[in-house]
Amino acid sequence: MAGGAPRIFVSHLSGVPVFDPAGDQVGRVRDLVAMLRVGGRPPRLLGLVVEVVSRRRIFLPMTRVTGVESGQVITTGVVNMRRFEQRPTERLVLGELLDRRVTLVATGEEVTVLDVAIQQLPARRDWEIDKIFVRKGKGGALRRRGETLTVEWSAVTGFSLEEEGQGAENLVATFEQMRPADVANVLHHLTPKRRAEVANALDDDRLADVMEELPEDEQVEILGKLKEERAADVLEAMDPDDAADLLSELPEDDKERLLTLMQPDDAADVRRLLSYEENTAGGLMTTEPIVLRPDATVADALARVRQSDLSPALAAQVYVCRPPDETPTGKYLGTVHFQRLLRDPPFTLVSSIADTGLPPLRPDASLPAVTSYLAAYNMVAVPVVDESGSLLGAVTVDDVLDHLLPEDWRETDFHSEEAVRGH
Repeated sequence: MAGGAPRIFVSHLSGVPVFDPAGDQVGRVRDLVAMLRVGGRPPRLLGLVVEVVSRRRIFLPMTRVTGVESGQVITTGVVNMRRFEQRPTERLVLGELLDRRVTLVATGEEVTVLDVAIQQLPARRDWEIDKIFVRKGKGGALRRRGETLTVEWSAVTGFSLEEEGQGAENLVATFEQMRPADVANVLHHLTPKRRAEVANALDDDRLADVMEELPEDEQVEILGKLKEERAADVLEAMDPDDAADLLSELPEDDKERLLTLMQPDDAADVRRLLSYEENTAGGLMTTEPIVLRPDATVADALARVRQSDLSPALAAQVYVCRPPDETPTGKYLGTVHFQRLLRDPPFTLVSSIADTGLPPLRPDASLPAVTSYLAAYNMVAVPVVDESGSLLGAVTVDDVLDHLLPEDWRETDFHSEEAVRGH
């Protein structure tokens, strides 16, 4: 790639797969690491932050990169699996440079960085940032679309300064095709300041999905930097059990204030969950399983299961209950598993095929009891009922795993497997 090496804009590298020479995928690009230099010299690109299969982020030096083309990165095959740790002299290109407000040297006009271009130096393996794609005009979500232009790195100034109120629109655009868990992993490695800026740029539903995948201390940090009205909106968009877990980490006054700002129905679900002990079926359950009346048909059930916002665990079964349909329901009658729905004609009543042999759990059932139930009956969710037999909610296997894994599992997942591969 020496000589007339092509210029590559970094936004096109976000999420690009990384392969070794044998064609095996190592991971995906999540960011680029650069080192700013004095005297207006273009920053040197040190390497890539690559997320491997275990979601661990590692550092891949540019000296190990043999090709960046056709939507993929090719390495020499030698990859150090040590976790990436950003040094004080390093800057994350996607995480810290995009959306930044900088100044054109020639005119003194402020512009917003939309993208950054990198290029390999002739006859060397070194890479550097050589161009900046910017937009004129004021920043902010409501700004008018101004003129865009590509300029040399030396034509702008302001990257070395700490910026308050940096936008995040262009960084957020690189997240569009990423799963919430992957976006959460990116946010986890940003500075608290940048994490708050990105959170402000995400819409409520997307932010809610991402926060559910973050460690609780970072959820509390982000929630505390949102305006209270928006914090309440995000809590409403979260699954009730996740919202309850988050609120339980807050001081009592803050928790009550946010609950008061939430819609009454949403707040009622969360308050009910907060009334249970944390490591019990009641504390673990979601209050929004799929509930159908006895006269509903298989066609009705499949229509509910198809809803895209349902998790796979919740979509794996429906619960047949007498009205009312929302928890707490009327009397719980049984469970219909997804496989059974696929085997019976669409006009079949769900009450006629409900599995009535599996006993539901009480809300005070312990975490070991819930775990044993799921393992014994090979289930991915278990119904929870009160003394009168009304369905209160369902505990899904992903919620159980969240409480069984160590608190730092996001940092250590698959660590042992990686250690074995490293040897």
